Amino acid sequence: MPGFAAAEEKAVPTSTTTIQAVDGFLALKRLAVVGVSRDPKHFSYVLWQELRQRRYEAIPVNPNATEIDGQRCYARVQEIQPPVEGVLVMTPARATAQVVRDCVEAGVGHVWMHRGAGGGAGAVDPAAVQLCEEHGIELVAGQCPYMFLPSTPFFHSVHRFFRKITGGYPQEARAAAGDGR
Repeated sequence: MPGFAAAEEKAVPTSTTTIQAVDGFLALKRLAVVGVSRDPKHFSYVLWQELRQRRYEAIPVNPNATEIDGQRCYARVQEIQPPVEGVLVMTPARATAQVVRDCVEAGVGHVWMHRGAGGGAGAVDPAAVQLCEEHGIELVAGQCPYMFLPSTPFFHSVHRFFRKITGGYPQEARAAAGDGR
């Protein structure tokens, strides 16, 4: 399994994500979740519901739905009023750059590009990462929120453990910047 996580690290950039960016995102209360599925068994739906249960105002964004689980669903981030503070991106990587452009237009200051334990890029796209950097958007790239939420199921603790031992877990800002203090 350590080999699996190490291979996962090569797929997308995550080294710029700091624990402060993770904590900053999770401190927000009004979030859009872009790419929420209408299927209650889909991971994006389950994570969206988890955020709602934890008292986040989690607003679904899916251009193919007008409502999910009785909640109004938006086609694009900039349609949401009042605006959200952060956006959790659960789309395929090929759609993420457009989502970030929407975030820029909407004035969103925090973006989290999800990637789970299944490997691959998840929602992380190098062009989207660059857009966040160019526009001063605080970014969490290539992490799963479940690894950072308290009292999550055992599997997420295992995922967190393997990310830590393979170097894929966010570091403190000073350590991430190479500051040896």
